[in-house]
Amino acid sequence: MTKLYLTYDDVLLLPNFSEVTPSRTDLEGKIPIIASPMDTVCEKEMALAIGRLGGYGIIHRNLPINEQADQLAWVLKQKVGCGAAVGVGPDMKQRVEILVKAGAKEICVDSAHGHTKHVGEAVSWIKTFHPGVECFAGNVATAEGAAFLFRAGADAVKVGMGPGSICTTRIMSGMGVPQLSAVIDCVRAAKKFKGKIIADGGIKTSGDMVKALAAGADAVMLGSLLAGTDEAPGKKVKIKGKWFKYYRGMGSAAAMKHGSAERYGQAKTAKKFVPEGVEGLVEYKGKLADFIYEFIGGLRSGMAYLGAKNLKELRQKAKFIQITPAGWSESKPHSIYDYRH
Repeated sequence: MTKLYLTYDDVLLLPNFSEVTPSRTDLEGKIPIIASPMDTVCEKEMALAIGRLGGYGIIHRNLPINEQADQLAWVLKQKVGCGAAVGVGPDMKQRVEILVKAGAKEICVDSAHGHTKHVGEAVSWIKTFHPGVECFAGNVATAEGAAFLFRAGADAVKVGMGPGSICTTRIMSGMGVPQLSAVIDCVRAAKKFKGKIIADGGIKTSGDMVKALAAGADAVMLGSLLAGTDEAPGKKVKIKGKWFKYYRGMGSAAAMKHGSAERYGQAKTAKKFVPEGVEGLVEYKGKLADFIYEFIGGLRSGMAYLGAKNLKELRQKAKFIQITPAGWSESKPHSIYDYRH
C-alpha cells in the first residue's frame, strides 16, 4: 500500500499563460455531459433536453422493457441521440433486442461492479450480435477492470465505484478507489484500446468536471446535479418555503424494489435487500438549460485559465498539484455571512 489515491478535492490545476478567453473556447457543438441512467434523473424528457443542448442521455432500466423502448423511440423521433441502459439479468438479451428494434444505437451495460464475468459476457454478446451498436459498460475503478471491458468489446467504459452523493458502496463493502485516481488509471488503459472513458460520480461542481476532463475522461456522467432540474423525473416538493426534488441512488432500497437490485448482484425476488445507496432531496434548480449554461461556463473558464482552446489542449496542458485540507478550505467562499439563508 504505497500509492496515494486522490479525489477531486485533493488537487487543483496550475494556471498557464493564456491568450484564450472563455468565449473563444471550442467545444465543437457538444458538451461532455451524460445524464446518468437513474430513475430520478433520466427518462425521455431529460434525454431530449440534454441532447438538444449538445449532451447525451441514457434512459434508465427501472422501467418495463416496452416502456423503456417507447421512451427511447420518442426521443429518437425528435432527431436527438439517446441511449438506454440494460442489466445482466435474465431479461438482458430480450431487452437489448427490443431496444435495438426501437432504434437504439448505444446500449449501456449498467452494473455496480463491471469487472465481472457476467458483464464481460453481456458486452461480448451485444457486440457479436449487434456490431453496429456502440456499447458503454461499467462500472469499474481500476485499469485492470477497464482493460477487461475493452477486451470484451466495450467502446466506452464508465469509471466510478462509490463516489456518488447517494452511493454507500464504499461504506457497506469497503470497496472503491478515490475518483480522480480511478479516472487517471483507467484512462491509461483506454489509450491501449483506443476506447473512451466516462467519469461517473463524484462531480459536485464545474471545477470537478474540469479536473475529470483534464485527467483524460472523454465525458462526465451527472446524477445529483441534474436531478434537481425540471426535466428530471423526480417528484418536486416544498419544505419550509423552499423547493426540492426527490433523488435516490439505484442502490437504495426503494430503487431496488423497482428493479435495480440485480445491478448490485441481488435477486429481484429477495425478501429483504442490502442497500448500497440512499434516497433524499436535492435543491430545485429550474430549467436544465439554465443550469447547463452556468456549468459549461465553468468548463470554459477553466480552459481559458489553462490557455486551452479545446478539450484536447486541456488534457495536454493540464498539470495537477496536490493540496492540503486547508488549501481546499481556502478555495471555497469563507469569512462572509450568507444573508440569503
